[in-house]
Amino acid sequence: MVASTPQAAADCAAHATPETKIASLDASHPYSLAELIDIGEHNNPTTRIAWERAKQSAESLGIAKSEYFPVLAGIAAFGDSRSISPFPAALVSRGYTMVEVPFVQPEVTLDYILFDFGKREAKVDTATAQKLAAGANFIQTNQDVAFQVATAYYNLVTAEERLQAARETLKTAQTTQDAAEAQLANGRSTMPDVLNARAETAQATFDLESAEGDEMVSRVLLSEAIGVEPTPHILIDAQENAPLPQSLTLSIEELIDRAIASRADLAAQAAAIRAAGDEVRSARADYLPKIVLSAAAAQTSLWPTSDSGRLGNASMPTWSATLGVQWRIFDGGARKHALREAESKRREEQDKMADLRDRTTREVWSAYIGFRTSVQKEHAAVALLTSASTSYDASLEAYKYGVRTLVDVVTAQRQLAQARLSSVAARSGLFLGAVDLEFTTGNLLRSQPPATATAPHEENK
Repeated sequence: MVASTPQAAADCAAHATPETKIASLDASHPYSLAELIDIGEHNNPTTRIAWERAKQSAESLGIAKSEYFPVLAGIAAFGDSRSISPFPAALVSRGYTMVEVPFVQPEVTLDYILFDFGKREAKVDTATAQKLAAGANFIQTNQDVAFQVATAYYNLVTAEERLQAARETLKTAQTTQDAAEAQLANGRSTMPDVLNARAETAQATFDLESAEGDEMVSRVLLSEAIGVEPTPHILIDAQENAPLPQSLTLSIEELIDRAIASRADLAAQAAAIRAAGDEVRSARADYLPKIVLSAAAAQTSLWPTSDSGRLGNASMPTWSATLGVQWRIFDGGARKHALREAESKRREEQDKMADLRDRTTREVWSAYIGFRTSVQKEHAAVALLTSASTSYDASLEAYKYGVRTLVDVVTAQRQLAQARLSSVAARSGLFLGAVDLEFTTGNLLRSQPPATATAPHEENK
């Protein structure tokens, strides 16, 4: 359903119909991110709306081009008329005669604008630009949907990993509690220590229940993002062993250049500026005359009669041809105001482009900084988890030998739980940062090389 260029998207929409909406999921199938994005693009109403708008723009272009052709019309007229023809009393006793004329007139008319100083050309160019803008908006809509689905997918992955971390934290708390109770049984601990350990276990149980609820909510949100009936039973392929993005393959300048060249919203805005400029040309052309050819050909048949006798019947071909110049001399300022409005719209679209380019640069910078920060946070989280795990194991072992207190063990346990959550957040932040970088540079669902790599890049070493 996705096309790589605005022109391809518009041409595709002109001749195709979007696929049938996917109503339900296979509850036993673990869906990959690519499959979920495909389902989202099928189901999301915004993609279907953008598709229809692209089709409408293609039809508008056809309407604009049709003005280069003559307009032929067929007319069939049937009528009857009665009139009074005065005559001298010496010729007619009443001084007048009644004449009735039934007639039949099939006719073909032709209207053809021979020259209009570029008005039709401006209309075609406007429709062409609008078609390109609709194609670019279609691509942007698909990228928006893909980004929403990818975000919901990685949020679910994060929720699953937090749930696993909560389970491990509960096991750690239970281990600490078992050690405290064993020390109490051996007379080397006190009941307050045991109660403190039990409180930590209860807290870990509470956190586990919260994590399970958050994980189910994330599944519901993912199913909603792809446009199917919300359900907590959707399965995903989390790709737990997938390599983490570790570096950038492009500099910030190259990323900004890619965004300016590739983002569909910028392409759509450029087409909107072009369309606004063509509308100015069309408004200016209204000040100039048009040369129009008008013609008609008919077969006129008459059967006239009068109250004093029959008249001669007639059935003859008739025709007319006119080559005229149409030039509005005065219209109360309508053309002047139409031109000013078109020029104002063009300036508006140009200002929108300037704002959009600035926003694009800002978004790329934010994504760039965010990804680099995520890489460093992930490295720090790995070191933190290793250190916290070692610290807990050492504190627990020392506590069993009576060297450390339970307070030391609980402190190490809490640090380990926090380190696990930090590791999960850092891992998901890396994936989300990589997706955000592709989205802000316009490369999501595109075939250009990715902006991130799974191994340290030479420029980042």
